[in-house]
Amino acid sequence: MIVLIIAFDRLTKHLAALYLSGKSAVTFIKGVAEFTYAENTGVAFSMFSGGRWFFILHTAAVSAACIIYMYKSKTAQKNLWLFWSLGVIVSGALGNLIDRIALGYVIDFINPTFVDFAVFNIADCAVTLGTVSLVLYLVYDMLREAKKEKADEHSDKSDS
Repeated sequence: MIVLIIAFDRLTKHLAALYLSGKSAVTFIKGVAEFTYAENTGVAFSMFSGGRWFFILHTAAVSAACIIYMYKSKTAQKNLWLFWSLGVIVSGALGNLIDRIALGYVIDFINPTFVDFAVFNIADCAVTLGTVSLVLYLVYDMLREAKKEKADEHSDKSDS
């Protein structure tokens, strides 16, 4: 999954650089989205531009920690939802990391026109979707654990 998401991200960024760089935006769905070429030297919304090496080191360290956790943790290995969420986050992080190392910036090309928002790419989508999925998993897991503890307390009281 990680390899496929990174490959799709790389392909779409290559096509954006090839067909959109130096040209005007191309409407994808009128009033919804267009394709436009942008070079992002920062992070989300181009914040913190100029911190290339910090972003490279930070992304590499977090990605490595996630991958190690995915393959060493019995919790992650037994839970497809958790494993998938982390894998999608890592995919997006590595997709943008490749750009930062090779180019010094990240290629963005998806521009939502129905709202004032930043131009983004497939890797950004992966990080966002993976993070939303991870948060939902963590909330679900906390609720499941709380329910289990409550049931355990109830059974302990009935045993007394």
